[in-house]
Amino acid sequence: MSDFLNGVGVVFSLEMRQRVRGTAWYIMLAVFFVLIFLVTGILTAVLQGTISDSDERAGASAFSTIIYFVLLLGTLVAPALSGNAINGDRDDGTLATLQVTLVSHWQIVVGKFLAAWVTALAFLVAALPFLVFTIVRGVAPLTILVSVLVLALELGVVAAIGVGLSGLIVRPLFSIVLTYLVVAVLSLGTLIAFGLGDLVNQSPTVTKVYSSTAVGDDGTALECAYTGEETGTAVRFDRVWGLLVANPYVLLADAVPADRSQAYPSDLFGIIKFGERSAQLPPKLTLTQNECTGDYGAPQVSYRKAIDSTVPGWLVGLIIQLALAGAALGGAGLRLRTPAGRLAKGSRIA
Repeated sequence: MSDFLNGVGVVFSLEMRQRVRGTAWYIMLAVFFVLIFLVTGILTAVLQGTISDSDERAGASAFSTIIYFVLLLGTLVAPALSGNAINGDRDDGTLATLQVTLVSHWQIVVGKFLAAWVTALAFLVAALPFLVFTIVRGVAPLTILVSVLVLALELGVVAAIGVGLSGLIVRPLFSIVLTYLVVAVLSLGTLIAFGLGDLVNQSPTVTKVYSSTAVGDDGTALECAYTGEETGTAVRFDRVWGLLVANPYVLLADAVPADRSQAYPSDLFGIIKFGERSAQLPPKLTLTQNECTGDYGAPQVSYRKAIDSTVPGWLVGLIIQLALAGAALGGAGLRLRTPAGRLAKGSRIA
């Protein structure tokens, strides 16, 4: 085990030295830092003017927004940093030199993956000063811990997919583009599939209508009577909500513990979580519309009820993402195998 880790450390060290020597990475970090600075400043000004309850709500809203901004930029940058990790060395003629050393193909893949992951995590580190600025304003410690850990895992998943595809695909450009496509499928494709699933999953509804038959001098209803039924359709979000579990943004929100002390969500985590959990609830197919009492048959689901009566799906989504990342890395490892270790002494490759 120690020999394997030593080999991984060698590859990791070589990869990091190569990345640190370049200027592109520092330029991207500088641009990222400036963007976070601008976003934090704008959020602070806007939230202070719109959220008057307390600094805690403003801090929670700013913290969740910055976390999502880091996730967005991280998923945009990570494919470019990892999508040519292996085939880029092949084009430069340095991969073959590394393969004929005592370092195994698995050590090459794991070392390059760790280097790509650490490089992506540097963007999270660059955002720490601004996260601390929002944390001191009352963000719950468990929210901080879970959101940062899940964010780090999401960046690792993208890095693993990029490194894996760079080992499976010969051309660096194709592997980078395909990595972006995989990220797009997880981020946008799941939302599109959810929307299309809603269009084909509908159930008929019946609304019983009661109207006033006698009205007083003040305009209030004195008597109500059943006047008939109206038919319609209800979208069955509860049948397709599972398509969202592997979405990185939904997964992050679903993993962060809900604040049940509030009647309404106070940050982006809660808003997205509320929407995803509400989608799990089946619609009411038989409604009552009473014009006399002002009941128009549209039941409202509270934040607490949506959280307490549904199940979290983030763990299933994370397993799906980890399986996809593991398959990519495993394929890259098998692709990098050299036959020299399997040949008998004195044999040569045909």
